Amino acid sequence: MAGKFFNEWVIGETLTHEIRRTVTETDNLLFSTMTHNPQPLHIDLEAAKASEFGQILVNGTFTFALMIGLSVGDTTLGTLVANLGYDKLVMPKPVFIGDTLRGETEITDLKPSKSRPGAGIVTFTHRLLNQRDELVCQCLRMALIKGSEA
Repeated sequence: MAGKFFNEWVIGETLTHEIRRTVTETDNLLFSTMTHNPQPLHIDLEAAKASEFGQILVNGTFTFALMIGLSVGDTTLGTLVANLGYDKLVMPKPVFIGDTLRGETEITDLKPSKSRPGAGIVTFTHRLLNQRDELVCQCLRMALIKGSEA
């Protein structure tokens, strides 16, 4: 188990996630079609070429999901009770096919659970950066994490 228990987290701790991911055309097309997202900027090369971006834009919800997925092994794998919510999601730079993305997570808040002794709510600030170290996605994730006695 790679995730940490609630009492093991420290505010200000920052993790750099080792797994990186180069986004492929298949990733973007499958995610867009699986989620019934017909946005031409994601699936129509000619429409995307005619846009201000001049190329296919990677589906933002894929970008968000990848950011969270890259963090799970280091944060909540085996210790998560439930994700309680996401907040302040921003995507300040576009992601394109061929971009290589990496994640980092900072612990920004800890609150003991009132109903589960030893467990608590961890607020993670997740960040996703491209190969040029540009921030492409960021959010807060609040998760109920088991206590080590659980």
